[in-house]
Amino acid sequence: MAKAIDIKKEVVAEITDKLQRSAAAVVVDYRGLKVEEVTELRKQCREKGLEYKVYKNTLTRMAAENAGMNELVQELVGPNAIVFSYDDPVAAAKIASEFAKTHKNLELKAGIVEGVLYKEDKLTEFASIPSREELIAKLLGSFKAPLSNFAYLVKAIIDKKEAEGQA
Repeated sequence: MAKAIDIKKEVVAEITDKLQRSAAAVVVDYRGLKVEEVTELRKQCREKGLEYKVYKNTLTRMAAENAGMNELVQELVGPNAIVFSYDDPVAAAKIASEFAKTHKNLELKAGIVEGVLYKEDKLTEFASIPSREELIAKLLGSFKAPLSNFAYLVKAIIDKKEAEGQA
């Protein structure tokens, strides 16, 4: 009996640590998904540096309280899995939302993004935000365009002057 309690304490400590370290933790209801579909979701999460875990609700509730995320406790009803994102606060919502579009049995329930609880509708909005890399690429592209245009203009002026000098 004491060994089982020790194991549960370790799991609660693990979940608490993950909740505290994560930039986002999205709770999904996976009821109705086939094993192959869950395996595919886990694979997609791994490829994006995310972690998909299923824990007992009672242990997750204790961990959420330990992590100071009491508002998450009421969302932990029924079969749940949690997608943890440690770097990108949008990535967990994005993966879960994209997967839910093609697999109707996956349901986004709620998520903690940088310490704030959001419901399904807000998580879907987060999923539409471009990733950090995409935003950086767009920013660099917007810096590059005027510089490129200026370089083309200078090159055209030089070419014109050279053509006039040869004529």
